[in-house]
Amino acid sequence: MDRHNDLGVPEGDEKPLAADRAGAPSKKINPELTISEVRRGVRPGDVYVRMRQSHRKLFRRVGPGHFVVTAESDRPETWLERAYRALKQVLIGRPLETAEEVHQRLTKVKALAVFGSDAISSSAYATEASLVILMAAGNAALGISFYTALAIAVMLSIVGFSYRQTVYAYPHGGGSYNVSRENLGQIPGLVAAAALLIDYVLTVAVSIVAGSAAVTSALIASGYAGQIKALEAALPAFLNLNVILSLCFIGLITLGNLRGIRESGTIFAIPTYLFIVSLSVMLAVGLFQAFAGTLHPAAPPPLLPATEPVTLWLVLRAFSAGAVAMSGTEAISNGVPAFQKPESKNAATTLTVMATLLGAFFLGVSYLATRMGLVPSEETIISQVARAVFGASLPYYVFQIATTGILVIAANTAFADFPRLASVLARDNFMPHQFLFRGDRLAFSTGIVALGGIAALLVVGFGGNVDSLIHLYAVGVFLAFSMSNAGMVVHWWKLRGPNWQSSLAINGVGATLSVTTLIIVAVTKFALGAWIVILLIPIIVAFFQFIHRHYSHVADQLRIVPGQLPPPQVDQLVLVPIDDVNYASLRAISFARTIARDAVALHISTNPERADKVKRKMQTYAADVKFVILDSPLRAFVRPLLAYVDAVHSQYPSAFVTIVLPEFITAHWWEGFLHNRTAARLRRAFEKHPNVAVVLVPYLLEK
Repeated sequence: MDRHNDLGVPEGDEKPLAADRAGAPSKKINPELTISEVRRGVRPGDVYVRMRQSHRKLFRRVGPGHFVVTAESDRPETWLERAYRALKQVLIGRPLETAEEVHQRLTKVKALAVFGSDAISSSAYATEASLVILMAAGNAALGISFYTALAIAVMLSIVGFSYRQTVYAYPHGGGSYNVSRENLGQIPGLVAAAALLIDYVLTVAVSIVAGSAAVTSALIASGYAGQIKALEAALPAFLNLNVILSLCFIGLITLGNLRGIRESGTIFAIPTYLFIVSLSVMLAVGLFQAFAGTLHPAAPPPLLPATEPVTLWLVLRAFSAGAVAMSGTEAISNGVPAFQKPESKNAATTLTVMATLLGAFFLGVSYLATRMGLVPSEETIISQVARAVFGASLPYYVFQIATTGILVIAANTAFADFPRLASVLARDNFMPHQFLFRGDRLAFSTGIVALGGIAALLVVGFGGNVDSLIHLYAVGVFLAFSMSNAGMVVHWWKLRGPNWQSSLAINGVGATLSVTTLIIVAVTKFALGAWIVILLIPIIVAFFQFIHRHYSHVADQLRIVPGQLPPPQVDQLVLVPIDDVNYASLRAISFARTIARDAVALHISTNPERADKVKRKMQTYAADVKFVILDSPLRAFVRPLLAYVDAVHSQYPSAFVTIVLPEFITAHWWEGFLHNRTAARLRRAFEKHPNVAVVLVPYLLEK
């Protein structure tokens, strides 16, 4: 509907409009999309009816009232949309049908790269995290890190074995969240979920920043320290080389995961297995050199002043720092449905391999570092170990490339689990339902993009500093461990199936160790940044409950209660606001007649002479339609219509008012700015009005 006269019927033209333009009744529309054709046979009198399916390229009929939409129906129409689709297909790949989901599952080899890269990669920085704490007591205290590594390895084996039981007991995934919610209650489940989501965000930030640090360490070792400092001096204060590299890596890994979990597994398997092989070779050669007495650091470690004595508090702090090596241990239990069948068995096998590799790598790196007395510096500890073993040779640079690769794609574990856990929470109405959305490649696209964005903000906020980020890390990890193991203890106690006592004992020991470590980590890292996570978890839980409360209120108001069905709506009024009588308004009136027999055409008048002309046209072209004029002395349009609808409801509170708005669509987008877009204003005015529906009836202009 518009206030321009260019579409009006010429005055004095008393001929009725053509039936097809005025909206006269047409042939019966068949929702089965079939056309009946009467055909005559060869012989006289032979007549038969042929059923022809229309639009066969767009829909495939599989049964009565049941069609499958074909790819042809989604073909882009404009060149801009075609260009966008082409670019999207290059970056992400062709869209996958829902039925192809079963073929996107992971083998054990790919699953180790997707779900195990986080845990395996932590062997590249966990030793250094422990040594950074022990530096305060001087060089003599650095050897303690190997013993803290032994304690962490023992705990890793127990926690890993306990998660094997979770994999079999909860094959549908969800990990700590599902275990805690089912056995401990809703709030503990949400606490575990909040801890896991924080853990996944930190996994992306820490691993990618550590990967960027591996690149800068290689550049520093190659003599480019001066150039790096000059580059950073020219950058804004919140940027440095680590931050820039990290943001690039986050963008690449986000894009890789949007291609789907199976394809991301294929892409990221190469750096994962390159790191596994190269680190295994380095440890084998390094241990041989250590036992042969030929292993020496590439540069003599500096002498450290002892600023504090070796105390239990210092050892506990070193233990809690090195405990980040256990991050990602729970990832496989969260993603069991992503495995090929038999899911639980394949997931348990992959979990065992992952825990074994992590324990061996962590202990090996810790032993070599303490054997040589290496000290954390601008060059990472694992880079110093590799340079001592290989020298500044090609194997060293290959190893650094592999380390960078595993640290960057370690974030892939979080990208595989964060969106999946978010979708489970959305399914249970604790997160926005947008997180249930699967993109073109059957990946949870909303969760992937959200994780990438949050991690990028975290990297910039902490200046790409691994040590600052790592203090936030372990609290969420061990809180999730504790909740999961405690939940499994209750699970075995309630179930009491075969061998339940031994299973309960394993999870009981795991829960005790996890809770003990959680307390140590929370206390020792509280002032260093752990307080942020401790404060954030209840805030996130409150956010979950707020969302759940909203969805519950919506469901309560929409739910059909047997025996309490609402009475059928009998009072109905259909209004057609018109500014003039033209093809657009007559089409809207024709549509209104299909809804109700007694449709009312309503003209809001700001000019008496114009109102008289509209009235005469209505008597000529739609005399059978009730016509109402509302004079608006202040020339307002929307307010009088609102008042009229309110007056109707004051007489009949249960009346349902349908407003049919004629709207012409201009041939070119820029022409829309030449009109006052009254229909859009009315739609916005009534979209939240009770017992009112707004229907737009478009009329497309051809030129």
